[in-house]
Amino acid sequence: MHSKARLVAVGSAVAALALAGCSAGQANDGGGDSADPIRYAVEQPDSMIPGNQFSSYVILETIFAPLTQVDEDGEVSFVAAESVESDDAQTWTITLRDGWTFHDGEPVTAQDYVDTWNYAAYGPNAWVNGPQLANVAGYADLNPAEGEPTATELAGLSVVDDRTFTVELSAPDRQYPLQLGIGQTGLYPLPSEALDDLAAWEEAPVGNGPFELTDGWSESDPIEAVAYDDYAGDAPTLDAVTFVPYLDTATAYTDALAGDIDIAAIAAGQAVQARNDFGDSVYELDAPGVDFLGFTLSDPRFSDVRVRQAISMAIDREAINDAVFGGSQVPATSLTAPSMPGDPEGVCGEYCEFDPDAAKALLEEAGGFDGEMKVHFVANWGQEDYFEAIANQLRQNLGIEAVIASPSADFAAFTDAVQNGETDGPFRARWGALYPSQQNTLTAVFTATGEGNFGAGGYSSPEVDELLRQANAADTLEDSLAGYVAAQERILQDFPTVPMFGNRYLYVTSDRIAELHTNAGAIDVPKIAVAG
Repeated sequence: MHSKARLVAVGSAVAALALAGCSAGQANDGGGDSADPIRYAVEQPDSMIPGNQFSSYVILETIFAPLTQVDEDGEVSFVAAESVESDDAQTWTITLRDGWTFHDGEPVTAQDYVDTWNYAAYGPNAWVNGPQLANVAGYADLNPAEGEPTATELAGLSVVDDRTFTVELSAPDRQYPLQLGIGQTGLYPLPSEALDDLAAWEEAPVGNGPFELTDGWSESDPIEAVAYDDYAGDAPTLDAVTFVPYLDTATAYTDALAGDIDIAAIAAGQAVQARNDFGDSVYELDAPGVDFLGFTLSDPRFSDVRVRQAISMAIDREAINDAVFGGSQVPATSLTAPSMPGDPEGVCGEYCEFDPDAAKALLEEAGGFDGEMKVHFVANWGQEDYFEAIANQLRQNLGIEAVIASPSADFAAFTDAVQNGETDGPFRARWGALYPSQQNTLTAVFTATGEGNFGAGGYSSPEVDELLRQANAADTLEDSLAGYVAAQERILQDFPTVPMFGNRYLYVTSDRIAELHTNAGAIDVPKIAVAG
């Protein structure tokens, strides 16, 4: 389910991934800019258990703190961790900052991290974010392909003392410090009593972050959070924030226009209207997500790479971006978001360029296309214009008699059809990276065990796996970038998906908001500046 949220749930812009955290340093002095809570529209939360949620990111990233964060220059800095070190990129020593506590005043210990990670990784617990620990040694023993687990704890985790634990990975990975950031909610620590009775704990969640909940939470009612007085990191600029759950962006938009909401994420298709309605209070922010068209690769009508390449070349991304998204998105020329460090702009080459004549010729070379083509997406997510445009262009530019934009009844029906290989045409797919590295997108979507692999039709390649392994084990973060480019080049030889758009996340705000601080396109709630 976690991969569903990241891969296909972005039609609801409220689900935008937050990859920003607060850095550790000065103690909280309780100072905020306003006594009145700001009101922040969010997607309806599904759980307050960080390792077992896929629609509660904004709230959890406010009441929990990660071990690391990535600053605006792409450099790793530390939050709850004092250091994350390794001599060989395979065995890492994590030292926690002294004085860090949960909201009940209990100290956050190395044992809390190890116990939480073991629980999250143990297959029978079925936590949706458990795969975020898949690179730790012993994960396969807790999640065998067949049969029962042969262990209940990760072999790669060891507690050294109250503030120190070690993590042995299954293979060297120079990107590991990036993976400990705010997007990887499965790595947040829970207090020991939470694992004793998760249902009771979730009624009144206790985190380790800059804000604490005042009265529990609800899927549909406003959720109040106030600054935690004893937070050991940087003091938030706000005293309080109210998270208001919404089922759709349209209603949140209307309430923001009426002044009842101070911050709301909006869909890309609302960009033009928002610029007219909100003026300078529209934020269009580079984000770590990328949209694709996926295929059921076992379907013989799409098994020839030339068919998939022809579909890509028949789509005028610039025209769709202008007409549907108001120019707010970025036509894709690679497999990763343009905001990713080292993203190889243009690596897709001619196959991501609009060339209807070449597209039609390539399709004919592959034997043409017989019958009706359906393009699948989720209904009622504001995507109708987008997929109607795709269908119209494929019909006109490839000479296919019938190309139909085919909405699924709801999110569950759509994802079930995609995961089960039951889609009979191209389908809407997306990956929003959980940390700012090409590694996350390439591994999640284009390897057999990746969380978003179903969005690439189950694609995998031993050569790609090896290229990613080499990139992960590079001597430095910078050296790894060339390796990820090589992996992209090899994937694009097979062209399993059609890269469509690099994402930009859009927000509208009320006059109360003076400035939004962001990281990777998502709002850093503790740093929101209030006017006046």
